[in-house]
Amino acid sequence: MTKRRISTSGMLKKLGVSRSGYRSFLNRKVSPSKQKKEAVKKEILQIYNDSKQNYGAPKITQELRKTGKAISQRTVGKYMHEMGIKAQWIKPWTTTTRDSDFSSELHNILNEQFNPERPNAVWCTDITYIWTQNGFVYLNCVMDLFARKIIAWTLAETMEVSTVIEYSALDVPPIRNRVPLVRDSVPPCF
Repeated sequence: MTKRRISTSGMLKKLGVSRSGYRSFLNRKVSPSKQKKEAVKKEILQIYNDSKQNYGAPKITQELRKTGKAISQRTVGKYMHEMGIKAQWIKPWTTTTRDSDFSSELHNILNEQFNPERPNAVWCTDITYIWTQNGFVYLNCVMDLFARKIIAWTLAETMEVSTVIEYSALDVPPIRNRVPLVRDSVPPCF
């Protein structure tokens, strides 16, 4: 297959461009405003890469202003959009539950047997939060698994260890049982 040569004059005629316009385009120098724009874009890209692609237009604008550049945040945002770059936002990691290694300290004596044979043999505790007009309150409950009834509860404004200890230390009047009382608790989230 032979390559066909296309003449410049034929292309210019087809595109509707004059020869003098084409020659002036070839010899045209870059305008000062275009040079300034390209220099600012290079600085924006440098700051962007130095921040490990975390900075957006507001922080890049601050950095440029520290170096003495008079530039608006909108202009920086427009240039970033033209270059196809944007801030990479990473959601901060929040620990919601802290599990401890209880293997050596606690033993599972309940062993998922949630149907005791007599009252007050096994108590279960739980914490939940309730939204009110004044914010969240935390409800701490103690339930007898035999009767499936709440035998004690407390409300607290914060979910702290002291609150959990207070309500789990609640006792009903002493009952003479030969088998010790078992208290099962859901590990609270702090």
